Amino acid sequence: QVQLVESGGGLVQPGGSLSLSCAASGSILSIYTMGWYRQAPGTQRELVATITSSGSTNYADSVKGRFTISRDNAKKTVYLRMNSLKAEDTAVYYCNARIRTAGITVSTVSDYWGQGTQVTVSS
Repeated sequence: QVQLVESGGGLVQPGGSLSLSCAASGSILSIYTMGWYRQAPGTQRELVATITSSGSTNYADSVKGRFTISRDNAKKTVYLRMNSLKAEDTAVYYCNARIRTAGITVSTVSDYWGQGTQVTVSS
């Protein structure tokens, strides 16, 4: 069983900064791409940023230059540093990871999601 536990959300003023973290635990053999997604009320969940196991990153155009994704493979943790936050960044942020887990006879690869953490940018 795999769990992704997020932390670090909260309320911040426009122009401020916030950092999120997401730690994976459980019967994990390998973690491939990890990422952050967000969902504002009344909208679909959208990609924010992803990072591969080798460190290659990908960002949504709306956050390029403001957000930085990183990971610590030894700690099975992915981070999101958010700078110059805007009101439109307000959303529930979800951690995602593609993980290989051990089975009785074979291993399997699945996508896992965290429970979500609220980020509110408001004065």
